[in-house]
Amino acid sequence: MRARVFSTVLAGAFALTTGAFAHDPGLSSATVTVAPAEISAVVIFNPRDFSTLPQLKEPAYDTIVPQILRVRVNGQSLPPRLESVTRDASENVIFKIRYTFSGDGALDLASGLIDQLPFGHRQFLTVLTASGQTLGTTLLSACDNQFKTAIAPAEKSAPVRGTFLDFLLLGVRHILTGYDHLLFLFGLLIVSRNARSAALLITCFTVAHSLTLALSTFNLVNLQSRFVECAIAASIVYVGIENLYHGKTLDYRWILTFLFGLVHGLGFASVLREMGVANTGLKAALPLIAFNSGVEIGQLSIALIALPLIWIARRHAGFFRVAVPACSALIALAGGYWFFERIFQS
Repeated sequence: MRARVFSTVLAGAFALTTGAFAHDPGLSSATVTVAPAEISAVVIFNPRDFSTLPQLKEPAYDTIVPQILRVRVNGQSLPPRLESVTRDASENVIFKIRYTFSGDGALDLASGLIDQLPFGHRQFLTVLTASGQTLGTTLLSACDNQFKTAIAPAEKSAPVRGTFLDFLLLGVRHILTGYDHLLFLFGLLIVSRNARSAALLITCFTVAHSLTLALSTFNLVNLQSRFVECAIAASIVYVGIENLYHGKTLDYRWILTFLFGLVHGLGFASVLREMGVANTGLKAALPLIAFNSGVEIGQLSIALIALPLIWIARRHAGFFRVAVPACSALIALAGGYWFFERIFQS
């Protein structure tokens, strides 16, 4: 019955499909182009990213420009020059900024704003040469908000570095900083009875989110980012509540895990969409496979750490009586907080 209800809800969600993507709240992008004597940056935010900056009003967006991207060459800070602040059709806020310098050497980029944005915010940073070669890519967070590379003379441009390993590590970092995804996974594992049931849940989740990750990356399934983020939060609430009422009788949870995994895969696809991976044709297979493999490695690493601890804890009589209800209640409350935060933010 529960699976049928959720299937109906999911079908209704797909009916809301739209052809345009907004930047997902909690994920921004910065594309930095290094040319002779000049560095240009295009930084894009979802307007809801600024919800923790109540003092910031749209006409005053230029006041945060010095914090958006701090640029240093050979240890010397470069003053930013704001070219424009615009919005696209999806209401994303787009900053175009320029920096002037001379010579070559060590380039140090840092976000001075990311630790003031909502908890868990990440920014995908791409650094290019004027000819389009990739100097580096990384995922910035409040815990790791710097990127360093070298500016070489024009005739010695750095080689492209969009390797399998780059995307693999990007996937690992994405899942390890995706606190909502991790909490959902923990909610599944805390009531798993043995290695077989845990493996079934993880496999269903993996297959499902791998499917929608690929479909969303190539724009074959286009759902509004706001709906996806709210649905992910709702899945956390559901798992927490179901643990409270049916913690010992979840033989068919794998079905719901698969359905919820489809939704989480749409969230995972945000990073690859921001990079425009689908626009690279057949070359998109490499980053897609590598990124998804990184997500799985991160997910399995968490499971391998958490499961032995859970199974040791369940030997104690109070585990199902006290620990599972307490953790499940906290999971549901966290999911509820994220749900209402995402649904009511403008």
